[in-house]
Amino acid sequence: MSAAQTLKFTIHPNPAPVAAEVRAGLLRDPGFGRVFSDHMVTIRWTKDGGWQDAQLRARGPIPLDPAAAVLHYGQEIFEGLKAYRRDDGSIALFRPEQNARRFNASAARMAMPALPEELFLGAIDELVKADLAWVPGNDGSLYLRPFLFATEAFLGVRPSHECLFVLIASSVGSYFKGGDKAVTVWLSDHYTRAAAGGTGAAKCGGNYAASLLAQAEAIEHGCDQVVFLDAAEHRWVEELGGMNVFFVFDDGAIQTPPLSGTILPGITRDSILQLARRQGRVVREDRYAIEQWRADAKSGRLRECFACGTAAVVAAIGQIKSAQGDFLIGDGHGGPITAALKAELLGIQRGQIADACGWVRKIL
Repeated sequence: MSAAQTLKFTIHPNPAPVAAEVRAGLLRDPGFGRVFSDHMVTIRWTKDGGWQDAQLRARGPIPLDPAAAVLHYGQEIFEGLKAYRRDDGSIALFRPEQNARRFNASAARMAMPALPEELFLGAIDELVKADLAWVPGNDGSLYLRPFLFATEAFLGVRPSHECLFVLIASSVGSYFKGGDKAVTVWLSDHYTRAAAGGTGAAKCGGNYAASLLAQAEAIEHGCDQVVFLDAAEHRWVEELGGMNVFFVFDDGAIQTPPLSGTILPGITRDSILQLARRQGRVVREDRYAIEQWRADAKSGRLRECFACGTAAVVAAIGQIKSAQGDFLIGDGHGGPITAALKAELLGIQRGQIADACGWVRKIL
């Protein structure tokens, strides 16, 4: 039996949890990423001792040496998944084992230790059970953020010999302020998100930090998100700042850029591909050029476009803005295939539609 299999969580309940009436007020309109639950999980790792000291404890500041490697070399990864309060009263996760596997793929790319899947899932179980009251009802969910960062105090460029895994939770509502309204996207023609051989397929903070300037540019132009082109030719559509992108054509076929090492392998992306194939749709994972995107939108061949990810689930894209001119997708308000895919995905997650794929993992 491995050390990870025998590692038990030490439970330290928060001695001063948020009062029930205060929590209820926060959950009425939690927004996204600003309301946090009472507890967190921490697990330490050292090169010589492996994974150790697993704790559920009060959420609070983490002591960190100013020479900690993460602060100087950015050795860090994270994940994002949700716990849902379902119609039958149960609490469930959606494909969490896929998050565990992607977490470890990211760790390998960033020269960090793999966290055993049973520890990853165990940490989530402990935190969700402890903070059950923070799981909103209706359209809300408990957003779970596992992350791993280098804590060894040294100034030298090599993989850290010490790391800390942390799991926190945030009660959330809709990711976009407009709810189901179609979003507007800015096309970045001079910033790129990732290049071949880089960290594009890893969920690491550096990828997102590098996208922030382009995202700020998008906001300046009245857009909700930014979409990036490839680094080599600045021609091929890759992904949005934090979401994968799909295209829906007049024959009902859907297409998304392929996983070439520069695009994050989204779990929502994979789920939509599987759902679309089960519906009998033609599904293509193929490159799509920006000039083709413009031409297809103008001719009407492209009927719908949407972005997807854990946070936003599925968001219709209504308009593309760029320095070379703007264009609408369909009528600019989304479309029936986007809406149907979103409804089916949410229905499975919330227990309103049968889980034929075995994607849902009940906690309680």
